[in-house]
Amino acid sequence: MESPGWFDGPRARDAFVLRVVMEPPWSIRVVDEAPLTAVALLSGTAWALGSRGAVVMSAGDVLLARDTEPYVLASAPGAPPGAVVGAGQSCSAADGRDLPPGWRSGVRTWGNDPAGRDVMVVGTFRSRGEVGRLLTGTLPANVVVPDPDPALLPLLAREVERDAEGQSAVLDRLLDLLLIATLRRWSASGPGAPGAVAAPSPDPVVHRTVQALHAEPQAPWTLDALARRAGVSRSALTRRFTQRVGTPPMTYLANWRLALGADLLDDPGLTLAAIARRVGYGSPFSFSAAFKKRYGVSPQEHRSR
Repeated sequence: MESPGWFDGPRARDAFVLRVVMEPPWSIRVVDEAPLTAVALLSGTAWALGSRGAVVMSAGDVLLARDTEPYVLASAPGAPPGAVVGAGQSCSAADGRDLPPGWRSGVRTWGNDPAGRDVMVVGTFRSRGEVGRLLTGTLPANVVVPDPDPALLPLLAREVERDAEGQSAVLDRLLDLLLIATLRRWSASGPGAPGAVAAPSPDPVVHRTVQALHAEPQAPWTLDALARRAGVSRSALTRRFTQRVGTPPMTYLANWRLALGADLLDDPGLTLAAIARRVGYGSPFSFSAAFKKRYGVSPQEHRSR
């Protein structure tokens, strides 16, 4: 069973979803600084070029890209630049001029040729909470995950072209499913890089500890209690957890509690006292002090934003 909180990261809310159809040669530079983008290749081939080098994508593969740096999608590494995607998914030619009107055709469809060989669905998460920030901080700047869910992509491809009532909500949920499937496949491949949120771990000690912290963040956890839950000594737990996750268990718990609290502040029906209790703080004052130390603003200031 996977850690319940690790997959509870960004959730699509009125996400930007687009079907992109390209005929080679083509190249698209993406500098939109979106929190997280998933690019699912439906047919043909594409190259993803970023800080991790150039990776060729086959039909069924998914690229996850976060906002730390630009990246390029192309029919080949040397393909001439044709379009730039900027902030807010604005599109222009490589020289800054407007693209020809023919680049947009049909419902949520865009590209240089409606009958092009290379077809992909791009889903961009427009916003994220603090839990989502912890999750995306675990990911590389961009990573290609081979064929995470063959059954899901045909459904996504069909729905992205529909223009029906509630279609935005349908696409949001399908994008959530695609993200979860891709993260599950990526984590199973053993990425090896520790991050702010622990991915499902092959180490049973780390796995049990993360499950406990995610399931009961409000519990009065101590290092002794966590070590007993994991069935090891305090020193063994600290060593193995830090090696895998990058922080000691109690530091991880503090960060997780505050991230959950930050996202709960989005609910105007919850009082500060209620939020503090939910995330394991004895009083609104102690929660506020820890929150301001981590985020630089008070919970009230965060909520007003």
